[in-house]
Amino acid sequence: MIAEYPYSKTIESLTEELETSQEGLSHHQVKEKLLHYGPNEIEEKRHNYFVLFMTQFKSPLVYILIIAAVLSFILHNLHEGLLILVIVFINASIGFWQELKALVSIKSLKKFTQSKTQVKRENSTYAIPSSELVPGDVVILSEGDVIPADIRLTETHGLIIDESVLTGESVPVQKDAKLILPEGTLPYELDNMALSGTTVTKGKGEGVVTATGQYSYFTSIATKAVEESPDTPLSKALTHFSKKHMFMVLFVIFITALLAFGQGREIIEIIYLVIAELVSAVPEGLPIVVTLVLTIGAMALSVKKVYVRHLPSVETLGSTTVIASDKTGTITEGKLEVEEVFSLHETFTQTISALANESVAGKGDPLDTALARWLGSEYKSIREKYPRVNLYPFDSKFRLMASSNIVQKEHKIFVKGALESLKEFALNIDDFEKLQREHNSMASNGLRVIALGVGEYNTDDIEQWQIEIVGLVGFIDLPKDGVKEAVTLAQNAGVKVMMITGDDPLTAAAIAELVGIYKQGNRVVTGKELNDMDDETLTTLLPQVSVWARVLPEHKYRIVKALQKKGEIVAVTGDGVNDVPALKAADLGIGMGSGTDAAKATAKMVLGNNNLSVIVDAIKQGRTIAGNIRKSIYFLVSTSLDEVILITGAILMALPLPLYPVQILWINLVADSALDKTFPFLKEEEDVMKKPPTKIHEHFLDKVQLLRVFYAALVISMGSLFLYIWMIEHYSKECAISTLFTCFIIATWINGLQSLKEHEPFLKNIKRSLQINPYIFYGIGIGSALQLTAIYIFPDIFHTEPLNSDSILMITLLALWVFGMIELRKWGEYWWRIHQTK
Repeated sequence: MIAEYPYSKTIESLTEELETSQEGLSHHQVKEKLLHYGPNEIEEKRHNYFVLFMTQFKSPLVYILIIAAVLSFILHNLHEGLLILVIVFINASIGFWQELKALVSIKSLKKFTQSKTQVKRENSTYAIPSSELVPGDVVILSEGDVIPADIRLTETHGLIIDESVLTGESVPVQKDAKLILPEGTLPYELDNMALSGTTVTKGKGEGVVTATGQYSYFTSIATKAVEESPDTPLSKALTHFSKKHMFMVLFVIFITALLAFGQGREIIEIIYLVIAELVSAVPEGLPIVVTLVLTIGAMALSVKKVYVRHLPSVETLGSTTVIASDKTGTITEGKLEVEEVFSLHETFTQTISALANESVAGKGDPLDTALARWLGSEYKSIREKYPRVNLYPFDSKFRLMASSNIVQKEHKIFVKGALESLKEFALNIDDFEKLQREHNSMASNGLRVIALGVGEYNTDDIEQWQIEIVGLVGFIDLPKDGVKEAVTLAQNAGVKVMMITGDDPLTAAAIAELVGIYKQGNRVVTGKELNDMDDETLTTLLPQVSVWARVLPEHKYRIVKALQKKGEIVAVTGDGVNDVPALKAADLGIGMGSGTDAAKATAKMVLGNNNLSVIVDAIKQGRTIAGNIRKSIYFLVSTSLDEVILITGAILMALPLPLYPVQILWINLVADSALDKTFPFLKEEEDVMKKPPTKIHEHFLDKVQLLRVFYAALVISMGSLFLYIWMIEHYSKECAISTLFTCFIIATWINGLQSLKEHEPFLKNIKRSLQINPYIFYGIGIGSALQLTAIYIFPDIFHTEPLNSDSILMITLLALWVFGMIELRKWGEYWWRIHQTK
């Protein structure tokens, strides 16, 4: 059976419950338990790859593309239809490949529990694969071992375990087998347990396996990694837009068809009309342009060592409203430094720091290596000057470590440890008040404080030592360069930055305050407090909290879910296995390049440079990308809608169909596609970090955008309709249609040029208007050559006639009309904004 609360039981009662002993299990018991509990490994969910591939086609945008392809085939435009289907297949293949890579996360998690393990069975020691461990096995632990299962420790000899992979805490934890803890003790307080996936950094130990495979605490984290990630803001917004757009278009087409039928038009003509309007209404270039914008954006981010694993997450950066960041390695350097020293005896303070120290060549316990760096060249010279006699590794009972050395022919003991512990052996009682005051001052600033003591060596019995406390040392994990500025930039942009860490609340708050995350009036909440909260209390408290300390993986996951429930778009950073559930659940999981394979495989984005400032810089890039997508949507929707309005207007006025379906497809190719492929190269129009994030449903097609789209579509279609009426009155129907065909393409180009700047009129800063996207002029040049080819080389295919002088005049007038009316609208908006800000 799996023991419940093994940390709260005596070793005797636990071994009896697990039917084992200090000599280990019998081989017969192992076979039975292996059959009952199964192998000690994470179970992988099996996936149907065909189903996984087919799910890539479940998108309204893909449906629109397929409709466009079918319509192209109906109109015998095989090349266009095949091209669209090829693009759909390529996009689906990319998505499928990304899904396959995401499945690697579980395999990466499995690696943490696959190793050789030393076990006792029938009083003999064996090295077995960790997958063969069963509850009740007696495991021998030594330095460097990865803990293969949840183990209740029975013996500890200076055993120190790095639990950062689970808890996120940067400092290794001292273990003590003699402790008996109360039921409900949190995982980061299980000082008599070794949890699966953690690593022995120092000392030796022995223990009884209490949980394996799916029953271990580690696996409880891994199982959350199979949860589906939420849809990106981009996919949500485009799905929202696609549904509304198609509903509106189908409604207009239905009404137009009814009117045509009422006018007595033939059924064949009405069917031809419906096909023409559908071809007009479908912005088939939109998914391709969005993919291009995201791809170019991902390439730009990769230059800054931000590597995108899931393409839509590029835009998610721009939508982010909360960054939930780790402390160690992202906000801080990830290594302890001596920040403050208080000395009653300066020489002895340095001597003890060098001698009561096990750091070798910059490696060892984080406190030891920090002291060695602080001493510099003195570290080596002091150790050579005063030879060591005995080393006393960290003692969990007395919370200290020591070294006895010969100092000028005297045998002395040098001790470092917690102030409260050293007080028990100290003779300089008169200094206690001063020492305690300095200790509290350092601790309140978030420093980790140790005391240093020295005395005459008399015995190896720690309880009989007599020392004098000579100083205190405070350590800090310093913030990285640029983090404070990045936090300020994010906050000014309406993005909340919060710290989620496994470290002590005082330390976390001090660092958070140093970089501007924590401010007066903010709350610091611990994992223990979070455990006692219901979801309603948590939701109410969220706006007040900027630091979450001593949190567990399930806490981090719960925080992310609570933020999302409030409508926040959450970006989460993580580098350990403990971060996998939160990375998976977040809108944007950001893995650290130096992190575990599990974290990187789960994340949608990986940072080559583990720094919060890189994330904020990437958010800026993401907002620019989102702006470019917004402009692309404006251009493509307005140039689809204008064709629908033109055709509908002509039917209402009982005029002949103004454009042939093949001309509409050509307009979409020459006018739309020649320009929209240049939108990914648009430069930033304004400082995007001076405004808050936009709500999802308003991101790409809010009321203002809709009004602008309708305005542009009406300007182009009404101008074109009047031109068509005038041409039909003075020339033949074919000449009128031919002129309108070219007019419409040039009007679309004008609209494209006006689309480059959303917030500023074209003529206000002409130089900037021409430089914001120079590639668009290459698109117009290519489009002009193609249009001339259609008119003069393939007139029969495109129903065209050579342009006469009146045709050129009409084209010029329509171009000026479209440019002028859109420019007028822009100036109106510009002056309105200025008036509103005064």
